Amino acid sequence: MSAATDQILEQLKSLTLLEASELVKQIEEAFGVSAAAPVGGMMMVGPGAAAAVEEVEEQTEFDVILEEVPADKKIAILKEVRTITGLGLKEAKDLVEAAPKAVKEAIAKAAAEDIKKQLEAVGAKIAIK
Repeated sequence: MSAATDQILEQLKSLTLLEASELVKQIEEAFGVSAAAPVGGMMMVGPGAAAAVEEVEEQTEFDVILEEVPADKKIAILKEVRTITGLGLKEAKDLVEAAPKAVKEAIAKAAAEDIKKQLEAVGAKIAIK
């Protein structure tokens, strides 16, 4: 860099926030430019659409819910629930009989899908929420 630009840069570093703001306004007026970020490729949306976009956040944690247990598949489902959760026989039996009930909570999507497949393979009706 040249000595002139080095000197300007050093002076800019010493400005207060208020002085920097005033400098930006003066530069915009003097050169007919804007310091605002360009809107080029962005689509403008109304306030209602913006609110809808904010509400659609990517869900990262999922619950595997045991929705329904057919009577003829109860023992197989009970065994699978014990394998997945590590619960004792009584706790697993209580969980299966209390359907709809969460089998696993706050887990990753891949793990939830895997558990769903395991339980559906033995006849359970599963929901992921």
